[in-house]
Amino acid sequence: MNQQHEQLATLREIRNIMDRSSRFISLSGLSGVAAGVCALMGAGVVKWYLNTHNIRYRTAVQAGLNQSTLLFLVGVALVVLVLALGSAIYFTTRKARKQQQRIWDSKVQRLLLNLAIPLAAGGLFCMVLLYHGIIYLVAPSMLVFYGLALINGSKYTLSDIRYLGICELVLGLVACIFIGYGLLSWAFGFGVLHILYGTIMYYKYER
Repeated sequence: MNQQHEQLATLREIRNIMDRSSRFISLSGLSGVAAGVCALMGAGVVKWYLNTHNIRYRTAVQAGLNQSTLLFLVGVALVVLVLALGSAIYFTTRKARKQQQRIWDSKVQRLLLNLAIPLAAGGLFCMVLLYHGIIYLVAPSMLVFYGLALINGSKYTLSDIRYLGICELVLGLVACIFIGYGLLSWAFGFGVLHILYGTIMYYKYER
């Protein structure tokens, strides 16, 4: 029995070594929580702005937004993106140092490349939608392409991130149908799902 346990422990160690050599496993769950909080705060600011200016989201995205409102929404989205990226870099760097892993190597480069391709395509697609005035599909499209990016990059990091990507993808496709709930779906996808995922990852790998 002891020999069996030793063999299983050896196999687990070999598997861990292989994972470390081929995957970036230092993604921090706290970065997901922080990104989710930033997204919820951004959605709250947008909701406050719309209420202050007596703008209904469903009517606005169908009829079109004036330039000042559109610039405000884009500005909030950029601030949320910067804060989310900043928190991801901070918490992931801290975890990598604790695990004595390199922060910048071929694994990280492959991960970022596979994330960047769908994200860049999604960003350009959203710009095209804005150019043509199809505003009601911007929020769902962000969720869809973000989900695809996570799925595409999951083979170079923790496999759990694939499930988050699938949830984001499905939510984005559903939001394409129920266009009046674009802001709500955006807040749920980038906010609530990130917080749930980050909390699960933190207790699973970092506690």
